[in-house]
Amino acid sequence: MERALVAIEPTDGTKELAREAGTLAAGVDAEVIVVHVTTEDEYTARRQAMSSMSSGSETYTTDDASEGAAKFAHDFAEDALADIDVAYETAGYVGEKGAVLLDAAEEHDCDHVFLAGRDRSPTGKALFGDPTQRVLLEFDGPVTVVTA
Repeated sequence: MERALVAIEPTDGTKELAREAGTLAAGVDAEVIVVHVTTEDEYTARRQAMSSMSSGSETYTTDDASEGAAKFAHDFAEDALADIDVAYETAGYVGEKGAVLLDAAEEHDCDHVFLAGRDRSPTGKALFGDPTQRVLLEFDGPVTVVTA
């Protein structure tokens, strides 16, 4: 492992995942890319909420959402990786999580992906899609999944 992508969410489970990934990366002198993805649904809900609260002169754009996701990733990484001697970068994106994570892994030349999965039945995965399953099937390298 030379560079690992760690997909994070605002949960204790992904904080522990980030710590474990950081510890593993530090042990092999690898770099970590900490990524947070805001989904289109989350973006739309926030945009609608902000437009109903503002006087109409301010808008919430996808760039704003990306910046917010990047700031969340930065703050999260500072906290989760504070006690670990590992090099890391952070990034934030907006979009469909599975596709965005695959694109981010390619963009940052990652050779390992760490992400939290959800307990979902095979039927639920087929009906609603599953970002974890997509990354598992399409990423060309090791993927570590922890159920958070």
